[in-house]
Amino acid sequence: MSSYTKVELEALLDGKMPWDKVQEIIKNPKDTTRFEDVVNIFQERVKFKEKILLPLTPKLFIVQKGKERVIKCCCSHEYGDYRVNWKLYSNVYVRDTQESLDEVYPGSHSLDPRNAQIREYYCPGCASQLEVEALPRGVPADFEFLPDLDTFYHHWLGKVLPEEFEHVDKTGEVLKHWAK
Repeated sequence: MSSYTKVELEALLDGKMPWDKVQEIIKNPKDTTRFEDVVNIFQERVKFKEKILLPLTPKLFIVQKGKERVIKCCCSHEYGDYRVNWKLYSNVYVRDTQESLDEVYPGSHSLDPRNAQIREYYCPGCASQLEVEALPRGVPADFEFLPDLDTFYHHWLGKVLPEEFEHVDKTGEVLKHWAK
């Protein structure tokens, strides 16, 4: 049973909880239903019916779609297999000129456009900004998180997902296919 109410968890997720209460939640032992409670809150908020397996961000989720596991935005836009970097299928705005970089890091904080760029990733379905990363020029998009869902569900939640998936980054396969 959760030691926090739905209202408290919603305030936490929405960034509306006082910082001292956030610290309390972070420091306290996790209750056994918190993950499920948070997933249920997100499930009520999204426009799609597929079961959320894991929230990646406040707007991106790994969902069970039939026998597949795909990434979806809260607006229902689908990015495909969760083992492929979703950023490959997003709209990207690249800040790589001094003028565009200065809009984010003005004056003495500015980045050198010869060495760095800022990439902003947007959902093609709803235009929500999903991620921002500052990287050296030429570096591929960062694939921050590839969860081992089967292990997480089995060993941490004590549940089994309908079908086991190989835990492997499949981004390279997509890039090879595109290169043909």
